[in-house]
Amino acid sequence: MKKKVVSLVMCAAMVGTLFAGCGSSGSSSSSSGSSSSSSSASSKSETVSASNTTSSSTTGGTTTSSSFTINPDNMMEGTQFEGLKANSSYSFNIIVKAFQNTYWQAVMSGAQKAADELGVKISSQGPNTESDIADQVNMLNSAINGKPDGVGLSACDASSVLDSLNTAKSDGVPVVAFDTSIDGAPEGTLAATVATDSTGAGGVAGEKMWEAIKDRVTGSKDQSIVGMVAQDATSSNHQQRGTGFINGLIDAATADGVKVAVTGNDYFVGACKDKGDSKSAQLVIECAVPAQSTLDLAATEASAIMNKSNCVGIFGSGQTAAEGIVQANDNLNVLGSDTSKDCIGIGFDSGTILKEKISDGTLYGAITQTPFAMGYYAVCALVKAANGDTVEDMPLPGYFYNKDNLEDSLIAPNLYD
Repeated sequence: MKKKVVSLVMCAAMVGTLFAGCGSSGSSSSSSGSSSSSSSASSKSETVSASNTTSSSTTGGTTTSSSFTINPDNMMEGTQFEGLKANSSYSFNIIVKAFQNTYWQAVMSGAQKAADELGVKISSQGPNTESDIADQVNMLNSAINGKPDGVGLSACDASSVLDSLNTAKSDGVPVVAFDTSIDGAPEGTLAATVATDSTGAGGVAGEKMWEAIKDRVTGSKDQSIVGMVAQDATSSNHQQRGTGFINGLIDAATADGVKVAVTGNDYFVGACKDKGDSKSAQLVIECAVPAQSTLDLAATEASAIMNKSNCVGIFGSGQTAAEGIVQANDNLNVLGSDTSKDCIGIGFDSGTILKEKISDGTLYGAITQTPFAMGYYAVCALVKAANGDTVEDMPLPGYFYNKDNLEDSLIAPNLYD
């Protein structure tokens, strides 16, 4: 499969329009049909360039790859989907990780926009939580047995869906992975992957963390701790975000002569580039993963780290993990944006709570994905695959945002409530 890394150029006219169809939803039911749920975007032509997070240097920089301009009146323009038309009135199943947070509503709003434009139908479903792996596998198998024209899948656990992917291939059902890559997918079972470059995005969070805590760590004779709460350690996106954060922080700190060690969760200790020596390290990255991807359990893990007097920062790999950090702070009151004394909190994704806590300075910032575009291009990829055409993988960028750039035209279209 041909891979093509792209860097989005978000249009200022998209602000306030792309997520008009987002809203609350039940936790495990589905929405279907192709009724219009997104308002028409403005035709303004002002654009802003965006840097991709595809790779990080050892000094903490990021590179910019090829780019295209999203036209809000024609989001396919400048992409592999330009001029795309459905050869039939296809019907697709879209299986997300959960309907419990508004991230998935933003994704599905984008998916519905593409379905409306292309004249196809989508039916969406997902388990109660991202930890309900068996439930999602059952949904996937049921969808494949129904012989749809294609399945869009955001896998809770990559290893759990491999047999199902083989079945889909045998039955001639194309599968497009979105949001989360499926490592180890059998050859020919995926038509394409549309997902954030999670390793690069996590690396940006690590770099931003070091920028905030550098003076405090290097100016202290005592060991400092930074927490990393991964929403789970089974889905590739949280694995990659967490590992990207750890390695990004290691690279940035060691470039300044600081020894770093990694402790805690076995997966992340084993996956990082160098676990170091926790006895001699000046900075220790303590990794934790809740038993299930729930707010309360994420808060418990965060609290255990933030309660330590030498904790200078903490990162959450997703909306639930980041909101868990905020919930833990309700009792501890240690988070803030004063880099000389506060515990620096950096999250991932968006939502009302994260935006509020970033606006008031409780959280230092967060990484946002492009959820609306992700859902939109996932459906486009399904249509192209159903047409019998080759589809390219489509890695999407993540951007760091804080209280200073919440309203920027590059950032605002990607933030949801």
